Amino acid sequence: MRRREFIAGLGSAAALPLAARAQPAERVRRIGVLTTRDETDPVAKLQLSALMQALADLGWTDGRNVRTDLRWAGGDTNRTQAFAKELVGVQPDIILTNSILATTAVQRETQTIPIVFVNVGDPVASSIVARLDRPSGNITGFANYEASLGGKWLELLSEIAPGLKRVAIMFNPDTVPNASIFMPSFETAARLLKVVPTTAPVHTDVEIETAIIALGREPRGGLVVMADSFMTLRRAPIILAAARNQIPAVYSASFFAREGGLLSYGPDPVDIFRRAAPYVDRILRGAKP
Repeated sequence: MRRREFIAGLGSAAALPLAARAQPAERVRRIGVLTTRDETDPVAKLQLSALMQALADLGWTDGRNVRTDLRWAGGDTNRTQAFAKELVGVQPDIILTNSILATTAVQRETQTIPIVFVNVGDPVASSIVARLDRPSGNITGFANYEASLGGKWLELLSEIAPGLKRVAIMFNPDTVPNASIFMPSFETAARLLKVVPTTAPVHTDVEIETAIIALGREPRGGLVVMADSFMTLRRAPIILAAARNQIPAVYSASFFAREGGLLSYGPDPVDIFRRAAPYVDRILRGAKP
C-alpha cells in the first residue's frame, strides 16, 4: 500500500468515533418498578428477569435505551408508600406495580405517570379501575385473580382432603385490603360442601403459627392461603406449620406446591410479569395506557 493511501485510511478510521458522537443519541426511557416482594426471594428474581427478557425481546435493553429503577418493599406497608413517593419523584416514563398494595400506593402519588399493574385481584372491587374493559386515567394492567377463586380453592381442597369439617382462609388485611371479594364464593362453596368457613386474618409470624395450631387442635380442619404478598414472603413457615399440624392446605401460586405445599391453584407467577411487557412497551413508545 502506498504511503498516501495508508495515511488517508488512518484519517478515515480516526474520524469514525467523531462521526458516531455527532449522531443524535436515543433518549433513555425510565421504568420504575415497585414490588412488595423481597429482593432475596428467588421467585421474585425470576419474575423480574422474565420481565426484563420480554422487554429486551421487544427492543428495550436495560443500560442502553431504558433504565430501570427498582424498589423492593418486602411486604411492608410503610416502605411501600415511601418507595412509591420516591419513584414518582424521579419522574419515570412508567411505573410497574405488582400488587394492590403497591398499585394503590403509587396511585396516591401520581395521576399523570402511566401505571401498569399485575398480580392484582379484582381491580374494580379494589377501586383501582372503574371498568376492566376500559380502564381510565393513567392506569392499566390485568387482573389474575377472580373473586370466584375463593370457592374454587375450597372445592379443590375438599377433593384432595375429603371429609373436611371446617376451613379457614388466611390473609393479611393490611397487604390484601380487598380480601372480602373472595368471601362470597368461599362461603357459598362451604355451604354446598357442608364445611364451616372461618377467616384467619394475620399480621405476624406468631399469628400465623397460632392460627394453624388452632386449626390442628380439632380433626378435619383445612386451610386456604390467599393470594397475598405477605403470605408469599412467609410461605416457608406456613408450609412447615401446616405439615407439622397435619392441616391440608391449598395455596394461590405454584411455587408454594414446588416448595412443599400440598396443593396450589392459580396463574403462573413468572408468566404474569412476562405478560406485562407489551403493556410497558406500548407506553414507552408513546401510547396511552
